Amino acid sequence: MYETSLRIPKVEGNVGLLENFAHEVRAHLPPNTLPVRFVVTQSDDIFYHAELGVLEYEAAAAPIDSIFRFAKRPIENTREFNAVLLIPTGIGAQIGGHAGDAAPVSRLLASICDNLITHPNVVNASDINEMTENTLYVEGSVVCRLLMGTIGLQKVRSNRVLTVVEKHTTDELFVNGAINAVNAARASAGLDCSQILVLDPAMRLIAEYSSSGRAVGKVEKLENLFTQLRACRADYDSVAISSIIKIPSRALHKQYFESNGKMINPWGGVEAIFTHTVSSLFNMQSAHSPMIEDQLVSNMDVGVVDARQAAEAISFTYMHCILKGLQRAPRIVADREAMRHPGVITAADVSCLVIPDGCIGLPTLAALEQGIPVIAVRGNTNIMKNDLAMLPWARNQLHIVENYLEALGLMAALKSGVAIDTLKRPLANAQNSDNSFVSSEVHPDAIKRDSAAR
Repeated sequence: MYETSLRIPKVEGNVGLLENFAHEVRAHLPPNTLPVRFVVTQSDDIFYHAELGVLEYEAAAAPIDSIFRFAKRPIENTREFNAVLLIPTGIGAQIGGHAGDAAPVSRLLASICDNLITHPNVVNASDINEMTENTLYVEGSVVCRLLMGTIGLQKVRSNRVLTVVEKHTTDELFVNGAINAVNAARASAGLDCSQILVLDPAMRLIAEYSSSGRAVGKVEKLENLFTQLRACRADYDSVAISSIIKIPSRALHKQYFESNGKMINPWGGVEAIFTHTVSSLFNMQSAHSPMIEDQLVSNMDVGVVDARQAAEAISFTYMHCILKGLQRAPRIVADREAMRHPGVITAADVSCLVIPDGCIGLPTLAALEQGIPVIAVRGNTNIMKNDLAMLPWARNQLHIVENYLEALGLMAALKSGVAIDTLKRPLANAQNSDNSFVSSEVHPDAIKRDSAAR
């Protein structure tokens, strides 16, 4: 797996972007490759500047379905109010770009929802995961497929979690720490994890930065992992994976913590492309935690750090957040008939999408096509350079707000069915088709016509 970039010519009116992007990606990728992650990092008058996470495979048949496959929802189901909260990994979001620092946002927004659907980047804080009972922990690619209308989500009471721990290159201390973390979750949280697989030979996850500044990466030597996962697929429902992430230099650790939250977390991007691929290949929820490289890094004194990074500074295994999340992560339902079951959440059940302003990826494009209201939070600044208003939204489909408190109020209005413009002053009069004001007075001729009709 690796990251690449692509310039796609601008489409007039920005109409039909999903189909156009799918065509352009197919035309430019070499044979035996598939995109697993797609983002538009910048839009200008000539191009969409896109970045792709790509899976390279040897088999003749494509191992996964296209990420651009789209199924229009036939209706909007208003039985429940279900929101999707996304804060993409690796874009330097002021809120949610560090170590679970968007968890308070998720708790706030969940308070008004029947279900809040979010992804690990939002709530993962090393040994902390404070998501609410009505929060559904869903891997990023699975959220994309949900909004694209190709899968559904089924709530569960618990999952059988398989844990994969990479054999450490130098020190068994870190393997033992991961195993102890799993057993602690079994003893204290009732985690159903009867099998811990120590992976040898190990994989190779490498953290990088793209030309746009996003945290990305590449992954090598995956064959052993995939072989092991296939061999015991019937014995587990979700998978937690702990492995080393190679970074350009040891000094990057200290630079990250000394940046006071200004440096983009280098580990999250490669984790995202990795879990996107695992979840897509095996049709299940997955999550990854980085394993410490060696005891020199483990013993590094980073001092008192930015509060948003503090969860990482105090953890040894970074595993409890993903174990808690996967314990009750919803199952993926791909069968079209099963997706019609009333207990399965599909795109038809999604009431709104909440994202940082400027983010254009498959979730935003899917919401556009599905007619799902989108709330973009301007205050959650990031490195994406897109004007969401350029997309061909339906009337009152896109809402730009300053912060998540304002987003909560807007969600309450959507839930209650109150038109947003009726809450603002001055309140403009409704207008008829020739733009003249609709009078509240009844014309005498109208009364005569009405009497004649009777």
